[in-house]
Amino acid sequence: MDEKRKHPRTEVNEPAYVSSGGSVMHCTIVNISQEGAAIDIENPAFVPDRFRLVMANDSSEVYECRVIWTKKNRLGLSFVT
Repeated sequence: MDEKRKHPRTEVNEPAYVSSGGSVMHCTIVNISQEGAAIDIENPAFVPDRFRLVMANDSSEVYECRVIWTKKNRLGLSFVT
């Protein structure tokens, strides 16, 4: 498969939260780069197209995200600048 990303992703296993409209859901970041990430989440059907990704270990680290793809319980995200 051809790599289409501009920046390589780093494999991680970091707890985080999907935050949107007062709702918060736990997730796990499985990889991350300057321009996006992939997360595992229990029920991706409840994740809106755009949301904030908040790092559990540092709540001041927040990313505005847009969902690019979904495969089972994994979401591919693009960071919105």
